[in-house]
Amino acid sequence: MSDDQKQAFDFMGFRKIASAISIILVVASIALLGMRGLNFGMDFTGGTSVELEYAQAPQLDEVRSTLTEAGYDQFVVQNFGADTIVLVRLSESGNDQLAPEIVDTLSATGNELKLISSEFVGSQVGDELKEDSGLALLLALVVVLIYVGMRFQFKFGIASVVPLAHDVIIVLGVFALFQWTFDLTVLAALLAIIGYSLNDTIVVADRIRENFRKMRVGESWDIINESIHQTIARTINTSGTTLVVLLALYFLGGEAINKFALALIIGVVVGTYSSIYVSANLLMVMGVSREDLMVPAKEGVEGSEEEEQPPEWLNRM
Repeated sequence: MSDDQKQAFDFMGFRKIASAISIILVVASIALLGMRGLNFGMDFTGGTSVELEYAQAPQLDEVRSTLTEAGYDQFVVQNFGADTIVLVRLSESGNDQLAPEIVDTLSATGNELKLISSEFVGSQVGDELKEDSGLALLLALVVVLIYVGMRFQFKFGIASVVPLAHDVIIVLGVFALFQWTFDLTVLAALLAIIGYSLNDTIVVADRIRENFRKMRVGESWDIINESIHQTIARTINTSGTTLVVLLALYFLGGEAINKFALALIIGVVVGTYSSIYVSANLLMVMGVSREDLMVPAKEGVEGSEEEEQPPEWLNRM
């Protein structure tokens, strides 16, 4: 490429360092999952759910403090439908006395409340949820591989699925490291991370495909670098605005969605990195070339190649 086409920052020049970082993070995450495992919440382990109605809306922090002082260590307190209705979920085994004990403990602080309902969820349901959640993540990756392979090219399918698995494994590794509670909200966050990271990866992949068809000069290294430069502003803007919202949810959203927001924050950061380095890196390793992406010549059209113009929304970025 000519000097005026060269970009100030060589993204692919750091691909070996990025590969080393990704491998270390993934291996460390798998090791942590094997040695420490996830700290599954009550959605997966079972427990007791107690629904209470207060005469006046209570402060949830005070309810949590009262339960902690009473000796309960694993529980979730949140409003349920109204400010005066509180749902307390505990990891304690279900028994007839647990719900009345919770009512007596909270009433002792001077609050007027009554028991609406209580129910126990067994560990067998939790085991089924673990299996179903694992299958949901696996199915999402398989569907992505099939879609991208058909929409672009099989090499792009691999280069899209591997970064998604990379992102999910690292998020799980961080949760295993700090033993943060893994519940259904975190599972929902993982599925959202797959969608977010895929969207970013598809934008980069689409620009790489179009540049391979348009640019007649330059090696794969140069074309992929140019494609990343053309989409980096969009990537940074999207990730930045998303992080602003997630940070607001984390600090202001309350305990009920705290881990959900935390998982998404980690996923957005890792997903932005993987869409640039892991995906593009894999395309380099698999040797993607102009021949892989050329549009087949149509019958009755002169020439051996017919170029496809890039989508108008990509040109405006």
